[in-house]
Amino acid sequence: MINHEIKIAFEEYNSFEELNKKDQALCLEAVKALKGSHSPYSNFSVGAALRLQSGRIIYGSNQENAAYPSGLCAERVALFAWGANYANDPIESLAVTAYTAKFVINKPITPCGSCLQVLAEYEKKQAQPIRTLLYCQEGSVWVTNGVESFLPFLFFEDRLVTVPV
Repeated sequence: MINHEIKIAFEEYNSFEELNKKDQALCLEAVKALKGSHSPYSNFSVGAALRLQSGRIIYGSNQENAAYPSGLCAERVALFAWGANYANDPIESLAVTAYTAKFVINKPITPCGSCLQVLAEYEKKQAQPIRTLLYCQEGSVWVTNGVESFLPFLFFEDRLVTVPV
């Protein structure tokens, strides 16, 4: 038997003001993305902003549907927009934030497993990690350098990738 141990690493900033100016700006872009949220069922808006190597910002917001599985999370909306339109411009960072009028959100909201798997796929596609900022507007900010801090057992099967001959 082999005993394995997994450790994760992330930075925690007590407030938005502790971030560098570039990260602060991306968090504010995620707040802007909240405006596009369509969340009439949960009343829980999520905004995501990607900063690309060129400096371009890509927005995503959660999109709910009465047929609940038909909706999509903010992170995947932004990531799929990148994949469809800007895949040759690598993603440097992703900022995610949330808002609801129902209660105060006092700790960062983490991406769901499906969003983490998509994030992992795009990290692999661009061959570099994506710095992720989870911005709590009423509290701390968590920062990771890559998806493995959230999802250490990523699904990758290299034999599924076909190699051109």
